[in-house]
Amino acid sequence: MRELLELYLAFLKIGCVNFGGGYAMLPLLERDLVNKRGWTTMEDLVDYYAIGQCTPGVIALNVSTFIGYRKRGPVGAIASTVGFLTAPVAIILVIAAFLTNFAELEVVQHAFAGIRVCVCVLILQAVMRLWKKSVVDHLSFLVYAAVLALMLLSTLLPFKIPAAVLIISAGVFGIFFGKSGRKDSAPKDRAEGKTEEAGEGKA
Repeated sequence: MRELLELYLAFLKIGCVNFGGGYAMLPLLERDLVNKRGWTTMEDLVDYYAIGQCTPGVIALNVSTFIGYRKRGPVGAIASTVGFLTAPVAIILVIAAFLTNFAELEVVQHAFAGIRVCVCVLILQAVMRLWKKSVVDHLSFLVYAAVLALMLLSTLLPFKIPAAVLIISAGVFGIFFGKSGRKDSAPKDRAEGKTEEAGEGKA
């Protein structure tokens, strides 16, 4: 019960500052869930983002469900999901009740303009972090370049290529041609660890 409460409170706090959507939340999730609590790794967090992009729902909400399930199974998934939803739902209800009366005020419009700029910076920071963890070799850069080209091309065509098609295609490409960087790096990490231990033993 204590772990479930911890999951609920952790994602309740994250939900209170859920500005800018899932990508803008990546730095916060990394700091709180990876660095502070050690509930997941950055590599797994990026994987959760990829899965969350392919499944219905808000990305950050899907990530909270994945992490809750990883910690305590279905009950943990429910606790973390409800925790994440509590604050946004309450805040949205309050805003919906009063925003229509104040939306036309100049001070409110200026506040929204400032928030939009801040959100752009947060999203850019998340993109940079995802780039470092995802585009790690020539093959992954090839996938990135191909998807970017298709997205740009779709703006020139009379029809747009659905994002779901691009995501599924990239996933299929990864299945047949990709390599797991974590599997390749695991022996290297162990070798480096043994080298360090040997050096300490000699010292």
